[in-house]
Amino acid sequence: MPEIRAYDAAQETPGLDALLVDIAGGSRNAFESLYRATSSRLFAICLRVLSDRAEAEDVLQDVFTTIWHKAHQFDPGRASPIAWLAMIARNKAIDRLRAAPARGTLAPIEFADDVADAGATPLQTAVSADERERLEACMRQLDPRRQSLIRAAFFEGSTYEELAQRIASPLGSVKSWIRRGLLQLRGCLEA
Repeated sequence: MPEIRAYDAAQETPGLDALLVDIAGGSRNAFESLYRATSSRLFAICLRVLSDRAEAEDVLQDVFTTIWHKAHQFDPGRASPIAWLAMIARNKAIDRLRAAPARGTLAPIEFADDVADAGATPLQTAVSADERERLEACMRQLDPRRQSLIRAAFFEGSTYEELAQRIASPLGSVKSWIRRGLLQLRGCLEA
């Protein structure tokens, strides 16, 4: 029965770490050797992520440009050389995939007239801004305690219980102050 051994990437492509050290020093010969030793594997990674040969070839070029510029960052204590190279290839391919528009989702510009705009109309925006200004003016008319309690309860999402604990007052009093403040606000807004 044959012996089962763990996969060792360094045995498969010996000397990659030495090539990366030489590339960090500016050796073009080491870069060419690294390309010959790893380009098919890195291309396979790019092709698997992108599913488009031309895109994968472009990304592979970016991968080797990155390797040339960042070879000094390789740390053999953190990853094997092939794992480091594969990570660069995978990340570059994913970046390209994310940057590309989704295939088949672009429609001709003529169809833009048929698409409804879900955003607010200019009139709705103006009315909303006016209502917000009126609400703020009415809020300023409240005494500071009611004003802060209403802001905390309705704009910050605090519960009455949290507010009672925060200001060390009975729950019933907090509810009463907020209710009176809301009644005062309603009177102001309806005027």
